[in-house]
Amino acid sequence: MKYLIKFILIHISISSNLLAQTNSAAEKKIDSLFSQYNSKTAGVAVGIVQDGKLIFEKGYGTANLEYDIPITSKTIFNIGSVSKQFTTFSIYLLEKQGKISLDDDIRKYIPELPIYEKIITIKHLCSHTSGLKDQWSLLTLAGWRMDDVITTEQVMKIITKQKELNFLPGSQFKYSNTGFTLLTEIVKRVSGKSFSRFAKENIFNPLGMENTLIYDDNEKIVKNRAYSYGSANGLYSKRNLSSSSVGPTNVYTTVEDLVKWTANFENPKVGDLDFINLFNEKSLLDNGEPAILAVRDGENIYHAKGQFIRNYKGLNVYNHTGSDAGFKSYLGRFQENKLSIILLSNDEDFVSYKAGMDIAEFYLSNKFKERSPIIASQIRVEEAPVYIAATNLKGFEGQFQNSDLASLFTLKVINGKLTMSHNRLSDAVLTEVEKDKFTGVITFAVEVNFHRNKKNEITGLNITNFGATNVNFIKLK
Repeated sequence: MKYLIKFILIHISISSNLLAQTNSAAEKKIDSLFSQYNSKTAGVAVGIVQDGKLIFEKGYGTANLEYDIPITSKTIFNIGSVSKQFTTFSIYLLEKQGKISLDDDIRKYIPELPIYEKIITIKHLCSHTSGLKDQWSLLTLAGWRMDDVITTEQVMKIITKQKELNFLPGSQFKYSNTGFTLLTEIVKRVSGKSFSRFAKENIFNPLGMENTLIYDDNEKIVKNRAYSYGSANGLYSKRNLSSSSVGPTNVYTTVEDLVKWTANFENPKVGDLDFINLFNEKSLLDNGEPAILAVRDGENIYHAKGQFIRNYKGLNVYNHTGSDAGFKSYLGRFQENKLSIILLSNDEDFVSYKAGMDIAEFYLSNKFKERSPIIASQIRVEEAPVYIAATNLKGFEGQFQNSDLASLFTLKVINGKLTMSHNRLSDAVLTEVEKDKFTGVITFAVEVNFHRNKKNEITGLNITNFGATNVNFIKLK
């Protein structure tokens, strides 16, 4: 018996030493990834979850540069688009409760929306397949700045005036924040509760996420929150965020609370395994094909309920990044390996996806498979024809209006360049790339195409950016 106890103690000691060595190696590796952050910089909070338990947590940099408050695992961040999985989870809870069907026409709950050529279902909203023009894309074309006070009410007024879609609902995938604003509106109207209250009662409280909230009031005081920053030439400045529009963004949370969220996907307290499996399924187009975000490293990246799925070096990962003002975030779940990676930052230059994959490489290196290298000779690059720009830009001058957006742009040649002006935005210099087609930046990169009548007179233009296709402006006489 004495020898057995001695053996057990020795075994425990060896295991503890190995664990300590592993943790020490992990900390050194992660420290090296974030060595640029210190008491004079913004930074990042890191959490690594294994088998539902937080095995590594650390803060780097500063949550508030005015008061020298350091980042910790308890610091509260806006997680940007990582919020979307909480929005879709709420919708799936409503469906589980029998209060909605995912195949319902969204006008059943939001009748003020226009009647489109084909109905948009709740499922379309959840999967970025609705065809609705993106709300941030529209707001910028309407003259809004991203640091303006923006409420859900204001966003809804813009959305409900859009009679044209980017494409037929269910026919393709195109990232659209608009759908997630409408999902929260459905939650509100069906449950009779604000989205923030519904999420608190049905997700946050049951999981013990005590420091998580839906930020639906831009004047609300949130203790322990980080503020977001950008930098230029080594100097930091604030990136103000005054939005209280919820659904696509504005979940505020901590590393510690997100540990509880990721654990729910392995051992559900909210929902059950069947519910989680359904939630993790790939989103589909109406023809049954999967909704694909992109192809990266020769692999498809699929969408699933506010998350993206990809096979990374032989392992499946559910992940999403977030970006709002200077906030950046990453939440990745290698669910089959029971490993989750949480990164929350207040530095606009933080590349969250790369950092997440760098950490995954350390913890899962022995399970990853090497990819076949892409041979340069296999990549075909077609040279674009050289276009000679028009010499007479004066013909493009004029005022162009979109009444649904209550927006007016003035085009004028300034210092030899066609310049697009709006009363509330910085001027945008346009560059001609084809006949009657120009590119520029109006908050986001845009393409501007001019329309002509049979007399070859310019009668209007349309603007396309990342989330809104062919937004039409009529030329005023």
